Amino acid sequence: MGVATGGDFEAQAGPYRDELLVHCYRMLGSVHEAEDLVQETMLRAWRAWRRYDPSLASVRTWLYRIATNACLSALEGRARRPLPSGLGGPSDDPDAPLTPAADVPWLQPFPDARLGDPAAEVVRRGTLRLALVAAIQVLPPRQRAVLILRDVLEFSAAEAAALLETSPAAVNSALQRARASLSGCAAAEGRVAEPGDAAVRRTVDRYIRSFEAGDVAGLVALLTRDAVLEMPPVPLWYAGRDGYGRFMTRVFAMRGADWRITALTANTQPALAAYCRDGDAYALHTLQVLTVTPEGVARNVVFQDPAVFAAFRLPGSLS
Repeated sequence: MGVATGGDFEAQAGPYRDELLVHCYRMLGSVHEAEDLVQETMLRAWRAWRRYDPSLASVRTWLYRIATNACLSALEGRARRPLPSGLGGPSDDPDAPLTPAADVPWLQPFPDARLGDPAAEVVRRGTLRLALVAAIQVLPPRQRAVLILRDVLEFSAAEAAALLETSPAAVNSALQRARASLSGCAAAEGRVAEPGDAAVRRTVDRYIRSFEAGDVAGLVALLTRDAVLEMPPVPLWYAGRDGYGRFMTRVFAMRGADWRITALTANTQPALAAYCRDGDAYALHTLQVLTVTPEGVARNVVFQDPAVFAAFRLPGSLS
């Protein structure tokens, strides 16, 4: 049996904090809520440490059981976290008012700087990409949990059933329904190039140079034909090169054509922190998460949310 000493608990449970954060983020779609749930998981686990029996489950499996059920409780009665493209059709008006929808609990991106060992292993095969996390949010919470436990974390049906206090048959049924719901997303994600690919780096570098110069034509030349631009918390989104280009023309007309870009990564994808000229400095404007395929930039999700900026620890200005 475990011994409820702080040092022993932290030594055995502490190494799983990072991957539990990723797990809770996948379930909830929010970095801040995931952090709260990891804290709650660790508190529950510490209180139950004397009752933990290593002959019944590993520490990792035991922690995942606590975290998953904490997430399911947190999701009761809550609306899902979408992206704008999940709420309706694209806009054809590049001059539409940019009015934030404050009543929508928008999906947040995940800062790759928060990925640590052994969390890096659980994001293999693109399982943290923003589009996939957005698609997972559409699933009912228990289907969401089953899909993540089985297809992402690779628990067996029996293990997942034990974690969720149900039967392996119920787990397999929920998994089948979840996979069917996500089949289209999985096919699309298969076209996404790996972030470390040299062609991806070249595309992102060219995108940065064009953006910093306010060069709309240069940006549009890097897009796929059906590229998507969306901007939570503004519920608008645009599809296609023309709509993307017309909206960026508006942005540069409003904010000027002098920008500075900091490159980073989010959800294992290329990301940019964009700063626009503001007097003698450059003010933080947006965080942009790019989806890059062999054909070019297929999607740009642009976040203008102080909570997202805080999660990524972005400075408010550059000198």
